[in-house]
Amino acid sequence: MIEQTKTIIGLYNINEKEGMDFKMDINWYPGHMAKTRRQITEDLKLVDIVIELLDARIPKSSQNPDIANITKGKQKLIVLNKCDLADEFQNKLWVNYFENQGIPAVLTDANSGKGIDKCIKKIEEIMEEKMEQQAQKGRTGRKIRAMIVGIPNVGKSSLINRIAKKSTAEVANRPGVTRQKQWIHINDKIELLDTPGVLWPKFESEEVALHLAFTGSIKDTILEPIEIAYHLTKYLLDNYMDNLCNRYNLEKEQVKEILKRNEPENENIYQVMLDIGKKRGCMISGGNIDEQRTANIILDDFRSGKLGRITLEKQK
Repeated sequence: MIEQTKTIIGLYNINEKEGMDFKMDINWYPGHMAKTRRQITEDLKLVDIVIELLDARIPKSSQNPDIANITKGKQKLIVLNKCDLADEFQNKLWVNYFENQGIPAVLTDANSGKGIDKCIKKIEEIMEEKMEQQAQKGRTGRKIRAMIVGIPNVGKSSLINRIAKKSTAEVANRPGVTRQKQWIHINDKIELLDTPGVLWPKFESEEVALHLAFTGSIKDTILEPIEIAYHLTKYLLDNYMDNLCNRYNLEKEQVKEILKRNEPENENIYQVMLDIGKKRGCMISGGNIDEQRTANIILDDFRSGKLGRITLEKQK
């Protein structure tokens, strides 16, 4: 039985038979997001192609279903950003998945600049036939007008700055920082319309909400970090145990023994979190572990790639 159960009674329902009951309750659709959706719909008539930026670690969860509905009939390019944080083999499978759906896709890492040139070239390639038709009608010199869309914190501003080779879009590592509509000069052939990040009113599953929380697309102030870190730890123990053990210097066999204990699964996973906190020196008075600090360490390490290349949604 874990020793710190009493310290989290205020956050989770606990009883002797079922252990800790971690439940998600996410309601986040601020008024500015409804406004952004209307703005995107209105601006679509101005553009030739829509670039949808997805997080390569969660390609399905980061794909806003509203965007798919309102951009029907437009040329489209999927950009799987943060590819250096995702499993390399899975990256290739996801590119193949989208291309099999008839949607061109490229991999990028905006922080390093990887894939940026390929992204620009792909836009020109997709629009080549239409621009030739425009030229035949005497409309020469017209630039390709592209719109870039994506959920909060997927790396839109960083990608735009890489493409434009200058600090054009406001950047911060938190959701909702890119605000104003602006046309950005890319090269002699392309100009880009940036849009603020937008989520959708209702998540179709708890899994989608969790994936968005893991990657930081939902503000940490909206959710309880300890709860999110618990679910992330559970996923990592099931799918990337070696990554977790290597990062926090945990003995793999000891972790396996903890998970086999005759205790509710939630308590065993929570015990692994406490062990991580102890390894990271997150001690507080009374010999207890600072759960909040431990949770933040786990989340920050995942988001920054310190836990290795991890894909949360896998193609088979």
